[in-house]
Amino acid sequence: MFEVQESPAPAALTARRPADPPLTSHLYARIEKDFARRFQEEWGGRPITRGRTPGPDAIRLDSNDYLGLTGHPEILDAVVAALREDAHFSIQSGVFLLDAHPSRAVEKSLALSMGKDDGLLCQSGYAANLGLLQAIADEHTPVYIDSLAHMSLWQGAQMARAPARPFRHNDADHLDRLLARGGPGVVIVDSVYSTTGARCALGEIVEVTERHNSMIVVDESHSLGTHGSQGAGLCAELGLTDRVHFITASLAKAFAGRGGYFTVPKELRDYVLTQSFPSIFSSCLLPHEIAGFSATLQVIRAGEALRQRLWRYVHRLRSELRSIGYPIEGSEQILALEIGTESAAMVLRDALEAQGVFGAIFFPPATSRNRSMVRLTVSAALTDSEIDQVLEVAREIAPQVKPWTWPAARRAAGRSAAAA
Repeated sequence: MFEVQESPAPAALTARRPADPPLTSHLYARIEKDFARRFQEEWGGRPITRGRTPGPDAIRLDSNDYLGLTGHPEILDAVVAALREDAHFSIQSGVFLLDAHPSRAVEKSLALSMGKDDGLLCQSGYAANLGLLQAIADEHTPVYIDSLAHMSLWQGAQMARAPARPFRHNDADHLDRLLARGGPGVVIVDSVYSTTGARCALGEIVEVTERHNSMIVVDESHSLGTHGSQGAGLCAELGLTDRVHFITASLAKAFAGRGGYFTVPKELRDYVLTQSFPSIFSSCLLPHEIAGFSATLQVIRAGEALRQRLWRYVHRLRSELRSIGYPIEGSEQILALEIGTESAAMVLRDALEAQGVFGAIFFPPATSRNRSMVRLTVSAALTDSEIDQVLEVAREIAPQVKPWTWPAARRAAGRSAAAA
């Protein structure tokens, strides 16, 4: 039986602590089947997500704070002021908040900045996707979902008991055929896909959605703040906002906070509030979080220089990593070093971290089997010298990790040969 090795507890605690009751044999069997062998054989007996501890000189490419707003003085001032001033407030479900509550001003400001009527703040981007889909889909609503869409969108469809019909990634023709067979429903895509950094073929997918009298949900978690005029997102950048029914987003990416959001037409807001379980059964955001988002929105809208810096780094890293031999797909600020197996991804992660470069290891269920990767996310907070160092490390470890032999490299070569 697999056992997790833990540090021994102090004697004073173990003397008072009663033994836990035994777990069921079914759970033990699940752990053995789904985890224990993987832990020992694929991961070498150590948790896959735990690498080195970053030191003070580490180059961090493992954060979604794309504009580098963590610690921004204007945002901190707003948060601190709210903590000091809001000594008396009610922690309650978001469904009870009145129009005078500060969250309503933030919800309306976010909607206005994105070109929409209104919206709802949520506890997270995950909660936003679950709550919205639960309100707009049911067992009679086919949900057509991109195969690489975020897990929260799949879970939202499941929570709505809607039949999920995946279509091939970014393949509008495949979506068209599925809609022709299955009838009108809800189409679900990410604007920028969180594992590959690919941009959604949004124009084509919106056209197909309209042709089949369906609704579309676009998760802008990785484009709100970074794309479009004043950071309004990819829908706004492409001029598609008025053709997209619902936009969702995590506010833990460019907004560098803890929360989520989705747009909703004014006339549907009360309906959604009373149908969305995350709104009903979870507490609202706290006053200092709301104040932080209000200040962050203003910083983002004025942050064109930050966006320009971000994209300068993105283009340089993508171009030079490809020239070294790394098979980088996509086009946006997420760079996937897709090496293949989980054990290979750990070797790549360890090689980077040994040289002070920290990315995030991704593995099933965040990726498909044998498509594990180290994901690098670019931030405007980086410096030119840090970009130089990342590229130097990539060159140095290339003979060890051999990126030109990765399955992703072979697939890219096959596509190039087919196109020729």
